[in-house]
Amino acid sequence: MTSFDSSPQLGVWRALLALTVVFVMLATTGWTAVRQHRGAASPLEASLAAWERGHVDGRPLPDPDSPAHRLARFFASLTAPQRDQLAARYPLAVGNMNGAPVHLRYRANRIALAQARRIEQRRTHDDRLSPVGKQEAERRMKRFGVMMRPERQVLAFDPMGSGRMAEVFGDLDRASRVSVVVPGVDTNVLTFERTQRKYAAPVGMARSLYRAERAAAPRTRTAVIAWADYTSPVGIGVDAATAMRAGDGAVRLNALVRALPGQTGVALYCHSYGSVVCGVAAHRLPPRVTDIAVAGSPGMRADDVSGLGTRARVWAARDSDDWIQDVPYMEVGGIGHGADPVSAGFGARVVSTAGARGHTGYFEPGTESLSNFADIGVGAYQSVRCADGKAACRDGAPTTTAA
Repeated sequence: MTSFDSSPQLGVWRALLALTVVFVMLATTGWTAVRQHRGAASPLEASLAAWERGHVDGRPLPDPDSPAHRLARFFASLTAPQRDQLAARYPLAVGNMNGAPVHLRYRANRIALAQARRIEQRRTHDDRLSPVGKQEAERRMKRFGVMMRPERQVLAFDPMGSGRMAEVFGDLDRASRVSVVVPGVDTNVLTFERTQRKYAAPVGMARSLYRAERAAAPRTRTAVIAWADYTSPVGIGVDAATAMRAGDGAVRLNALVRALPGQTGVALYCHSYGSVVCGVAAHRLPPRVTDIAVAGSPGMRADDVSGLGTRARVWAARDSDDWIQDVPYMEVGGIGHGADPVSAGFGARVVSTAGARGHTGYFEPGTESLSNFADIGVGAYQSVRCADGKAACRDGAPTTTAA
């Protein structure tokens, strides 16, 4: 690279070019992506409305927006047949209800997936749909069929629009450490799991992390959640350049963490735009969130770690050929996501990503980014490999945590 290529002037021109592109997109799209599904009816909302009018053996059902601990007490007061009855009658409501027992949510979501699959199956024969529409209906039908399998533990599911979903790997009720993978743009029910480039999808990331944590600490009971339960931006456009989607995602992420069983420590792994979600959520997350690790981050909507307002340890990873490094790390009028998390001034603990390639390679088996994430997840902080080859990123980290 020439001296000109590494000059500050080039960085300024990149920033100006990127901002110009964003503002042109704003002018030409009219925020249509943001308004795409506004006002449409939601099956989940319909299920919640039915729940609000419902009873169980003559007993009125609690407000579904009640705090998770109150809903947990309600479900604990029911018999097993009563809980099963509610799951069958209001599958989407129960399947997405923070405070409901996790295994009841798995059962309810399996019912909801079966219902959604039947709807998509009918749509494949609907002559009002275009060939492309029928093809998408078939893809959704197949995806829902896969997710219905008995071994899948679906913690959240909403078929509305592009869809939302979350899946658990491991025993969430008995886990002594919980990890949550928060993905970035273009995440929906169809991209939730991939055959090709599987470690670029939430399921592949979470499953890979779960296996790595088991290998790093075989005696530690861990659980990993592939959390795609927010509406992510579509493509690298207007939504991705602002925090609009991140704001709603942060609310939902906070609600998830607060409703997790027990009091175990939680680590968040936030990839790409997912790190914007985690940055916006950081100041409201409960103390049980001990670690926030970002990979390929465009910024966390903060100037530095102190600006996040969290006591959690903040870790950052970026490999040398990740294109995200060319994104302007600034925020102007709501456009952009702030400072670079791997920069020295930000103050995050920067870890090695040796072996990782590109923007989506951080959870590939055999990479140091994955092994570092696993060590963070199980509390083996002194085993983390720092980006500079020294121990700087481990300074101040505890030797171990509860197993």
